[in-house]
Amino acid sequence: MIVLDLRKDNFSRALASAVNAIKNGQVLVCPTDTVYGLICSFLDKKAVRRMFVIKKRPKNKLFPVFVKDIKMAGGLANINSTQKEFLQKAWPGPVTCILPLKKGPGTIGIRIPNHKFVLNLIRHTGPLAQTSANISGQPASTRINEVIKQFEGRKNQPDLIIDAKNLAKSEPSTIIDLTVFPFKVLRQ
Repeated sequence: MIVLDLRKDNFSRALASAVNAIKNGQVLVCPTDTVYGLICSFLDKKAVRRMFVIKKRPKNKLFPVFVKDIKMAGGLANINSTQKEFLQKAWPGPVTCILPLKKGPGTIGIRIPNHKFVLNLIRHTGPLAQTSANISGQPASTRINEVIKQFEGRKNQPDLIIDAKNLAKSEPSTIIDLTVFPFKVLRQ
């Protein structure tokens, strides 16, 4: 695991390193607007499989996706006018919305994070598979040392950690199912 500090004076360098890592199929720990997250390219199936292994997450529990805007979300999901109106109010921010997949049956969780670094990363890499940066069953964290400790010494680790120091105390995102009406909160 390589740890790279994220500061104002090295924002561009950290972003370039993260973009390069994502484009090379790597899995990263990254700050978000909620908790530290594990991310990789949503379009790189090998990287996504690796993220399942690193997190020790059951394969049937799919990862939500970070997108940069509603247009990018519309490339992954069917979004009707009622859903779009809700998304325009909820995003960017800590709300993951369940929407019908654009291609094939099923649903997808999508969110636009309110975080400058992550949004810049998505602009360069495309949609990102994402989840909280912890081993399944362990708590999500805003404290970088707790995140690093969960992965230290393990055979399967993230490739790069973007260290923005401790984040503001927060919880993982709220999850709302937009495939039913009225919309249903699945996690507050």
